[in-house]
Amino acid sequence: MSDFYQKAAKYWANVPATIDGVLGGFGHISDIDIKGSRQFLNEILSLDHAPKTSLALDCGAGIGRIAQRLLMPIFDKVDLVEQDEKFIYTAKQALDSSDKLGTLYNMGLQDFKPEKKYDVIWCQWVLGHLNDYDLISFLERCKRALNKHGVMVIKENITSSQEIEYDDEDSSVTRPYKLMKLIFEETNFSVIKETIQEGFPEDIYTVYSFALTPKKFLGFVY
Repeated sequence: MSDFYQKAAKYWANVPATIDGVLGGFGHISDIDIKGSRQFLNEILSLDHAPKTSLALDCGAGIGRIAQRLLMPIFDKVDLVEQDEKFIYTAKQALDSSDKLGTLYNMGLQDFKPEKKYDVIWCQWVLGHLNDYDLISFLERCKRALNKHGVMVIKENITSSQEIEYDDEDSSVTRPYKLMKLIFEETNFSVIKETIQEGFPEDIYTVYSFALTPKKFLGFVY
């Protein structure tokens, strides 16, 4: 494991398994975040040739905040990927009573190789923990793991500058809009919908949501 990933793992190992912990002290924005994500997801599910709602994947799932509040109310089953052991244990404890909890994968996204086909793959506030090479490889693997009409959703901080910004504390990067779009193009994804999250504090990064489909699955109307 490279220093980049080791440093991130060490950082998250010392973060409490709470909403405030996984949101970096911004637990108060969770409701606003879920509301915006729910609207975005509902718009995707209202498209012509919309994805089915059988199986979703929550990437960088943390303590299961998104799985529990956004995905499980809609999908029949939800799988989780999370590298921090205490986070995924907390998620399991919170979600174990639900018949919608699928498989839990305790690993980083740089090592994750999907074994199933998903209708929606949701990645939020986690892709900054992948370097560009591993991000491209991860997106390629996810593209092959989408069902017919499947959609990948990426919700991430985006820099206001044209430069990559590095956070030395948690060993992550925040990418500019143009680089994100270039990476989507490089991995043969089409952006079928995008939006900016509203209602967040002005002193944090702008948060974009992107809905992606493999180019061979084009035919969406939006």
